Amino acid sequence: MRPARVIRRWRDWFPTPTSEGDFSIARWVLLEANRLAVTGALLTFVFVSFVLLGTVWTFEMQNLLTETSAVQTILNTLLSGMILLVSIVVSINSIVLSHDMSSVSNQEDRVEGASSFRRELSELSRPDENPSDPTSFLRVMSRTIRERAQRLDDDGLDADGTEEIRTYASSVAEMADKLGAVENTDGAEFAVLWKGMEFRYGAQMEQSRTLRSVHKSAGTDRLKDQLDHLTDALELFAIGKEYFKTLYYTQEVSKLSQTLLVITLPAILINASMILAINAQILPDVWVLGVPPLQLFVAAAFTVSLAPYVVLTAYMLRLSAVARLTSSAGIFSLN
Repeated sequence: MRPARVIRRWRDWFPTPTSEGDFSIARWVLLEANRLAVTGALLTFVFVSFVLLGTVWTFEMQNLLTETSAVQTILNTLLSGMILLVSIVVSINSIVLSHDMSSVSNQEDRVEGASSFRRELSELSRPDENPSDPTSFLRVMSRTIRERAQRLDDDGLDADGTEEIRTYASSVAEMADKLGAVENTDGAEFAVLWKGMEFRYGAQMEQSRTLRSVHKSAGTDRLKDQLDHLTDALELFAIGKEYFKTLYYTQEVSKLSQTLLVITLPAILINASMILAINAQILPDVWVLGVPPLQLFVAAAFTVSLAPYVVLTAYMLRLSAVARLTSSAGIFSLN
């Protein structure tokens, strides 16, 4: 197994510094981490918090658990909520996947559109490149955008116009270089996808159109053509980026439904068993770190019962983060 792949898999489960030396727990939780790793971390936090609360507040907690029916009431509520949660998420998944269930004519249009887009990419690709995956796509578009930005001609412009064009070309080329530096990208399965999402093409497209309009009467047809070519490359990147993002949403929601279905059934069975055990006063007699058996038992019961909600939280954190990061990446923005 290659070292880069080992690093990516390790980074899926544990936060590690990036190749630039950055270390961000928030970014790891929101974007890079395996969702099961986030789920495990959150469940561990729930269990440890409950046990620590029982350790600090031992006698009051023991009385609360033994003299009231609050525990059974809460577990019964969580049991009902788990069944309802699965129904809602599966319904959402059906809505997302319904996009793939369409008529033959719609499927034909989708295939023709994908083929046309693939042909445009092939014209920009080298013989050894296959831009059908995010990594190769970013490399092809990075090289194309950088080359077209560097070809911007400033013939026939005054000093102010020349400096403006050079500044714009330099900024676009610099952003394209960062976009194409995928070989230094460490992280999770979708690390390359995040890199593409961080490229703010909308502002560059608008500036290109603005420069074309400003120098419209300067008689520089070559400059206008080069700006048009650069805009076309940015638009092609935008289409590919949105397509890969759509594929990601479909895959992520499918994984959420699958994981939730796998986890919820054992959680329901364990939850129901614990309710019966508490009602029959059949509890384990195991003391850990001075914590009474009942508190450990209830802590485990709550942790298992919350597992489906924690799975939903882990996936929705990343889905909402992706939606937020890409909401202002187009031509229009609410910021």
